[in-house]
Amino acid sequence: MDDTDVEQVTLALLDAANDKDSEVQDQVRKSMLTLGKQQPDRVLAMCQDYLLKHPKLVVSHRVVVLQTIELIVGCRIEEISAPRIKSIISLASEEMTRSKDVVPDWQQAASNILVAVGNKHINDIMEEILSKFQPGFLPHFFVVQTLANLSDSNVYGMVPFLNAILGTMLPMLAMAKQDNMKWVFSSALCHFSDSILEYLANLDKAPDPTVRKDTFSGEIYAAFDILFNNWLQSREPKLRLTVGEAVGSMCHLMASDKLEEQLPRIIPTIVSLYKKNTEHYVISKSLCQVLEASVNMGSRVLETQLDGLLLTLHQQVSAPVDYSDPPTVKNHNEVLRCFSLLANSFPDRLVMYVLQRLENSNERSRMGSLAVLRHLINSSSSTMESKKLLILASIRQPMADHSNKVKKRVVQVISAMAHHGYLELEGGELLVRFIVQNCALHDTYQSHQRATSDPEEVTNEALRTMCDSTLHLLTTTVGRLADVLWPKLLYYLTPSQFNNATTPLCKSLIVLGNKKKSNQEPSFKIDFTQEVNLPSPQTLMIRLLVNAAFPFNSRGHGPPSLSLLQILSINIHPKTETVWEKEIPPLLSLLEESTAESLDKKKWDEKLLELLSQTLTSIEDDKWVCQFAAEATRYLSTYNNALEEKSFLYRCIGVTLQQCFNKEVVKKQLQEVLLAARHNDAIEREGVAMGVGLCANSHLEGTLAKLDEFGKSDAFKKSPSIFNLLKERNEVEVEKVKSTLILCYGHVALNAPPEKILSRIDQDILRCISKHFNTKVLGIKVETKDLTMKLSLIQSVGLIARAISRCVKKQGYIFSRKQELITVMLDFMKSEPSDSLKTPVRPLVMTTCANLMSLDPPLSENESFDLLKVCVNGVLSLPPDTHTPEKTKDEEILDPKQRKVLYRDTLAALQELLRSILARDPSPDGLQGIFKHIESWLGSVHDHERERAITATSNLLTYYLESLTVKCMVSFHNLGALLGRLSPRCSDPLPAVRAAAVDCIYTLLSIQLRYEGFSLDYRDEGVEGLLPLKGALENPDHSVLYKTCSDLTKVMSKRLPQQQLTTLVFMLFEGLVDSQANCCRASSVILNTLLKNRGAGLQDLVPEMLEVLHVRLQSITEEQVRVAVGQTVLILASQHLQTVINTLVNQPLPYDSWTSEMWMAMGADPIVANQIMEMVMEKLVITAPYVDKKESMMRGGMTKVATNQPLAMTCGLKELLLNGQAQEPAVSLFPQLFSCLTVRLGASVGVMPPKDNNHKHSGSLHVAGVAAEALRILLARAQLDEVMKRLDEDNAWDAMKELNTHVTGVTLLARAMAKHAGPRLPAIVESLCPSLNNIYECQRITVTAFFSELLNHHVATELLLIDVLMNNMMERISDPCCTVRMLAVRGLGNIAVGSPEKVNKYAKELLAAMSSGMEEKDDPGKLITLEAMSGLSKVLLHLDKNNVHLLVVYIFMKIRPFLESDNDDIRCASILLMGNLSKFGSGEQVFKDQIHNVLVSLLLHLVDPNAQVVKACKYAMRVCAPVVGSEQITAMFQNHLHEDKSLHYGEFINDLTKYLIQDFPGMLNFYHISVIQFFKSNWAEVRAAAAMFIGFLLGNIQQEHLSHLNMGTISKGLVVLLQDPDPVVRAKAAEAMGHFH
Repeated sequence: MDDTDVEQVTLALLDAANDKDSEVQDQVRKSMLTLGKQQPDRVLAMCQDYLLKHPKLVVSHRVVVLQTIELIVGCRIEEISAPRIKSIISLASEEMTRSKDVVPDWQQAASNILVAVGNKHINDIMEEILSKFQPGFLPHFFVVQTLANLSDSNVYGMVPFLNAILGTMLPMLAMAKQDNMKWVFSSALCHFSDSILEYLANLDKAPDPTVRKDTFSGEIYAAFDILFNNWLQSREPKLRLTVGEAVGSMCHLMASDKLEEQLPRIIPTIVSLYKKNTEHYVISKSLCQVLEASVNMGSRVLETQLDGLLLTLHQQVSAPVDYSDPPTVKNHNEVLRCFSLLANSFPDRLVMYVLQRLENSNERSRMGSLAVLRHLINSSSSTMESKKLLILASIRQPMADHSNKVKKRVVQVISAMAHHGYLELEGGELLVRFIVQNCALHDTYQSHQRATSDPEEVTNEALRTMCDSTLHLLTTTVGRLADVLWPKLLYYLTPSQFNNATTPLCKSLIVLGNKKKSNQEPSFKIDFTQEVNLPSPQTLMIRLLVNAAFPFNSRGHGPPSLSLLQILSINIHPKTETVWEKEIPPLLSLLEESTAESLDKKKWDEKLLELLSQTLTSIEDDKWVCQFAAEATRYLSTYNNALEEKSFLYRCIGVTLQQCFNKEVVKKQLQEVLLAARHNDAIEREGVAMGVGLCANSHLEGTLAKLDEFGKSDAFKKSPSIFNLLKERNEVEVEKVKSTLILCYGHVALNAPPEKILSRIDQDILRCISKHFNTKVLGIKVETKDLTMKLSLIQSVGLIARAISRCVKKQGYIFSRKQELITVMLDFMKSEPSDSLKTPVRPLVMTTCANLMSLDPPLSENESFDLLKVCVNGVLSLPPDTHTPEKTKDEEILDPKQRKVLYRDTLAALQELLRSILARDPSPDGLQGIFKHIESWLGSVHDHERERAITATSNLLTYYLESLTVKCMVSFHNLGALLGRLSPRCSDPLPAVRAAAVDCIYTLLSIQLRYEGFSLDYRDEGVEGLLPLKGALENPDHSVLYKTCSDLTKVMSKRLPQQQLTTLVFMLFEGLVDSQANCCRASSVILNTLLKNRGAGLQDLVPEMLEVLHVRLQSITEEQVRVAVGQTVLILASQHLQTVINTLVNQPLPYDSWTSEMWMAMGADPIVANQIMEMVMEKLVITAPYVDKKESMMRGGMTKVATNQPLAMTCGLKELLLNGQAQEPAVSLFPQLFSCLTVRLGASVGVMPPKDNNHKHSGSLHVAGVAAEALRILLARAQLDEVMKRLDEDNAWDAMKELNTHVTGVTLLARAMAKHAGPRLPAIVESLCPSLNNIYECQRITVTAFFSELLNHHVATELLLIDVLMNNMMERISDPCCTVRMLAVRGLGNIAVGSPEKVNKYAKELLAAMSSGMEEKDDPGKLITLEAMSGLSKVLLHLDKNNVHLLVVYIFMKIRPFLESDNDDIRCASILLMGNLSKFGSGEQVFKDQIHNVLVSLLLHLVDPNAQVVKACKYAMRVCAPVVGSEQITAMFQNHLHEDKSLHYGEFINDLTKYLIQDFPGMLNFYHISVIQFFKSNWAEVRAAAAMFIGFLLGNIQQEHLSHLNMGTISKGLVVLLQDPDPVVRAKAAEAMGHFH
C-alpha cells in the first residue's frame, strides 16, 4: 500500500476528528488509534505535523488530536522510537505552554500526553518540564499541574526528583499572586506529600530505600508556612479548600517539634474553614489527617485544643446525612473517624462531652451524639468497656425523647449495645422496654392526612418496623440475651399500651421458648412466684385467648398468640399440654387458610370457647378455675377501649363459671360483672348478657337469684351513693342497666337446660322483664322513649320464644302471653319513622314475631292481617339502602356498610316472618292471605320496592312448595291470578327481579303439578325448562326476552286449567299498563296470533298500519315489545308483500332504526325473504347505479351521485339479511346475490349519496359501505365463517369501500372465497362474466380484480374455470382502462401460482403479454411494468427451458436498469425476477458474467431501507449462488441468506471479501470499482455499506493482491464519504479508513 494513501486517509481522519456527530467522532478516533497502533511512529508524526501546520485550529479540534496522541502513546509506548518520544514531549510541552492564559481542555490534553509518556520516560519528561520550571520565574499553570499528576501516576519515578522540585518551587510560592497559581501550587504540594507518604510506606519496593521523611521536612515546613500563613486567608473558597487539604497531607511530613508548635494554630484554622465552605468532606479529611499525625507523635498540645475540636466535630456529626449525596456520607464517616482517634487518647473527656450533648434541646445535636455513641460502642469497644454503666445511665434521657428521628438513633445505639453486652447489666431491661414500646406504635397517618416532604422523616411505621427487626435480631443472634428476654418479655403481653407489639413479642417468645424447651433448659419452666413483675398464668392465658379471637387485629396477632399459648402450656398449667397439642394446630391451620373477610367469626368464637371449656375440664382444679374467673373479671377493664374484645371476654367468663363448682365464687363474679359493666354501650350489654346466659347453663337457680337480687339493689335508686359504687359512672342511666338485665333474662332462657326452663318462663323471667321494662305490661299502654330498652325487650322476647319452641318439641305448652307480646312488638314497629331505617327495631321485632308465631295459641284472622300489613308495608316502603337519611341532632348517622347490613337483616327478618305465618296455614287461601299484602308492590315504579316484593314472593312460594303436602284433591284456585301478576316481571328492567320472577313461575307450576296429583319427585319437562331461562335473562337482548315470554306462555298455557285462562288473560291486559311498560311481552303473543288469523282482509290499511307501527316503535323502549311489533310487520308482509315493500322503499334515507327493524323483521319468513331478494336483484340490474353531476357551478369536474331506488333496495336487502331466519333463501340464491352485491359494490365506490333536502342526515350515508355491509352479512348467512374470519383479519371490508384500496379489498375477497368457498365459485363466475363487458368502468375493474385473484388458486383448474378466466384476462389486456390492463397482467402472472401445470400450455401468450407489459408506455405509476416483472418471475419458475432459453440475456438486460429504481416495489420485483432467471442460465459463461455484474448491487441492497427488497436480495443471491463459481461463496449465500433470519451484515461482508480475494483475485479491480460507484448512491444505508465493503476488502487483502486495487481512487472516495451529510455514512467511512495499514 502506498504511503501517500495512508497519509491521505490519516489526514482525512484528522480533518474529520472534530465531526459534529459524537458517534462519528468516536469512530474517527478508533480508526486513528487502529492506524496508530499499526504504525505508531508514522501516525504520531502526521498528528504532530497536522498540529504544526494548523496553528489556528479550533481548540476542540486540537484537543481531539492531542487525545489521539495520548491514546497511541498509552498503548504503544514500548514501540515508539526515542527520537519520536523526544519530539512528542517537546510538541506536548509547546502545546501546553503556548498560550500564557489557561485554556483547560487544550492544555489538559497536552499535559495528559506528558503524564502518559512520563510513566516510561520520566527522565526525558523531567528534562523538558524542568526547563520550563526555572528558578526566579513563575511557571505555567499546567507545568505545575503536570508535575502534580506525574507524582500520582509514577510515584517511584517522581519522588527522587521532588526534593529538587520543592527547592525550586519554594521561592516561586512568594511570586504567585493569582489565585489559580496558588491553587495549583497547593494542589501540587498536596499530591507531592501523598506521593512521598506512599513512597515511604512502601520502601521495600522503592528504587531508593534510603529516602527518609526528614529529607523533605524542611522544604515541606517552609511551604506550609506560606500556605498556612498567607494563602489560607484567601477569599476564594476553592483555594481555601485546596490549601486546607494540602495542610492535612503536609502535617505527616513536618518535623514533630514544628508540628507540635503549630498545632494550636492549625486546628482552629482548619476548624474555621467549616464556616466559610460548604464542601465539608475535604475539611474533615484534612482535620482527620492532622489529628492522626498529632496522635501518632503523642502530641501534648492536642489536649488544649480539645474543647473547640469537640464542639465543631459535634456540629458536623449532627448535620443531616443525605444518603443520595455521597459527599455528605463521606464527611459523616470522616468525622466519626476523628472521634475514634480522639477516643483512643482522651476517652473520659470525649465520652462525657458526647453524653452531655444528649441532654441538649436541639434535636440534631441529640442525634449527632447518638451517632457518635453507636460508632464508639462498635469501633472502640476496649476503650468503652469501663464506661458501660455510665452510658447505660445516660441513654435514658434520649429514650424519653418525643422525636422519631432521635428514637431511630436510640434503637441503633441499643442494637450496638446489645452486641457488646450492655443489656445484661443492671438497667438493661429499660432498653428492652424501649424497643417493645416502639414495636407498639400506631400508624403515623390516617388515610386523610398527608405525608410531609421532610426527606429525613421517620414515620411511626418505619420506626416500628425497625424495632420489630431489632427485637427479632436480639432474640435470634445475641445468644447471651436469652435469659434477659425470657421470661421478662411476657410482662409486656398484658398491658394494653403494648397491644400493637403483641405480634413481634409473641414471635420472639416462641423462638426463645422453643430453643429452651428443645435444649431442656431448666429456665424454660417459669416460677411465677419469683418473677414478681410477670402476669399470672391465668391472666396470660386470658390475654392470649382474647387475642386469638380477633386474629387479624394488631398486625395479625392471632396465630402468634395461639402458638405462644401452646409453647407456654406447662407454664400455664401442666395438664393443658395434651389438650393444646391436639387442639391448637388445627386452629392455626384454619387461620392460615383464612383472611379477615373469609373467616366465619361466629364459628371461630365457638371453637375458641370450646377450647377454653375443654382446657378448664382437663385442668380438674376448681381453685385454679375460680382464680381464672376472678382474674378474667378483673382484666375486663383493660378492654374498655376495645368493646368487641371485651364482649368476647364476658363470654369466656360465662364458660369459666359453667366449670366453677364453688357457688359463692359464681355469685361473687356475677355481681362483679353486673356492677362493673359499662351499661351505656350496646356491645358491652350484649356481652354481659351472653356471659350471664352461658353461666346459667350450669347454675340456673343461682343466676336467676343473682339477677333478681341485682334488680332490687341500689343500682336502680337514683341516689348519688350507689353511683359511686358503680365506679365513677354517675352518668349511667338506670334504663341502660335495666336493658342489660332484660337481655340477660333472654340469654338465660336460651342457654338454660330445656327441662328446667318452661316452668320459669312466666313466673321468673317474663315477670322480671316486664317489671324492669315498665311497672306493668298488661292493661297499660307501653310507652318508653328509651330505644335501648326497646331493643333489649324485643331481643329478649325473641330469645325466650326460641327457647320455648325448642322445648315445645318435647312437651306441649300454651303460651298465654303470645298475643300481648306481639301487640307490644307491633307498637314498637309502628312508632318507627316510615321514611328511614336507622335502628334495628324492625328486624328484631319481625324475628321475634316469627319466633312467637310457631307457639300456640294461633292468631285470629284480623290479628294476622294487622301483623302482615304493619310488617310488609313497613319494610317494602323503606327508601333504597343507598339513601342517606338526614341527620337529626341526637342521632349518629350510620356508615354505608352498617346501613347495608341493617337493610339485609330487615329483609331477611320479613321473609322469616312471612314463612312462619304461612307455616300456620299452608293452603292456597293462606298463601293468598299473605300475597294480597305484597301484590300491589310488584308493579311499583321504584326498582327497590319491586325487587323486595318479588324476592319476598319467591321466598314464600319456595317455602310453600317445600312444605306442601296434598292430602286430597284441592284446586289451586289462585294460580291464574298469581301467574298473571308475576309473568310480566320476567322482563322487568332489574335482573334480580327477572330471575326471581322465573323462580316464582317455576315454583307456582311445580305447586300446580303437586295439586294435580303428581308425586314429589316428578319432573315435568316444560316446567324444568324454565330454570335455564334465568341465565339468558341476566344480560338480555330483545330476542331472548321475547322467546322467554313465549316459552313461559307455552308452558303456562299447557299447565293452566281451562277455568283459570280468563283470569290470566285479564291480568295480562292489566299488565299492558304496568309502570314498566313491559308486560306487553306476553300480550303481544296474543296480538300476533290474531293478526295471523284475521289479517288477510286489511290490505288498504297496510300503509297506515306500517306508519302507525313506525311511530309506535319510536316510543317503545322495551326490547321485547319491539320484536313483537316486528313480528306484526312480518305477518302483514306475508299477506301484502308488494304494498309493504313499496311503502318501505319510499322511507327517507338513511333508514332510521325503526324502518330498519321493519325490513329486518321480514327476513323471519323464508318464503317472504326469497320473494324480496329476487325483487331487489331484478331492480339492481335494470336501474342505473349512479348519475354524473357537476360538483358546482363554480368548479368544474363531475361527481358520481347514487340513484335513489337501487340504494334504498340495497339498504333494505342489508337489513333483511340481518335476520337470521333469512339464511335459507340467502343460501339458495347465494351465487346471484353474491355477484349482484359485488358488482353493486364496484359501482358504489367513490359515489356520493343523493341529497334529500327534507332529511338532514341523508348526506351521512356511505354508499359503498351499504353494499359492503350487505355482502358481509350475506357471507355470514351462507355460513362462510372462514371467509369472514380471513376478511376481518385482513381488514378487507374497509379496503373494499374506499376508491384507492378497492382493488386490494376485492382481491382479498376473491382469495378468501377461493380458499374457503371453492365449490360456490363456478356459479359465481358465471353470474359475474356479463359484467366484464359493462359500460361502467368501475364494475369491470371489480370483476377483473376478482377473476385475477381466482387464477392465483388451484381451485380454478379443479373447477374447470381456467379457460374461461384466462380468455377473459386475454381480452382485458387491451381494455381502454389502465387499471383493468394492470389487473389482467396480474391475473396472467397468477396462473403460475394457481395452476403451474398450465403455464407451458399458455407459454407463448404469457411471455408476449409480460414483455409488452414491461414496455408499456401508458403506465403512469409503472404499475403495469411492476406486474409484468412480478408475473414473469412467477411464470419463469414453471416454464420449460427451451421456451425461455433464447430470451434469458435479453430479459436480464431489460431488468438491470430497474435494480436501482427509486420505486421500492420495482426494485423488489426486478431482483426477484433476476433470481428466477438463474435456473435458465446455469452453466453458461455469459450468464455467470451477468451475475457477477449485478452481484455488488445485490450485496449492497442487503441493507436497503425497504425490508421487502432485502428479502428479494437474499432470495436472488441464494438461488444464483451455484452460478457464482466459488464453493465457499455458494455455501455462505445458502447458509446465511434466509428471508426470515436476521443477518449480521458486517460479519457477512467481512467473510465474503476474504473469499472474493481468495477465489477471484483477477476480478478485484472490477469489484472495487463497482463498489466505489455506490459511494454516490441515493440511499445513505447503501453508501454506508459500500464504505464498509471497501473497509473489509482492505482489511483482508494480502500484500500480493494490493496491486489489483486503485488505492488512490479508494482513498479519494472515502475522503469524500467522510464529509457525507449522514453521520452513519461518515462513521463507516472513518471505520474503513482504519484498515489503511
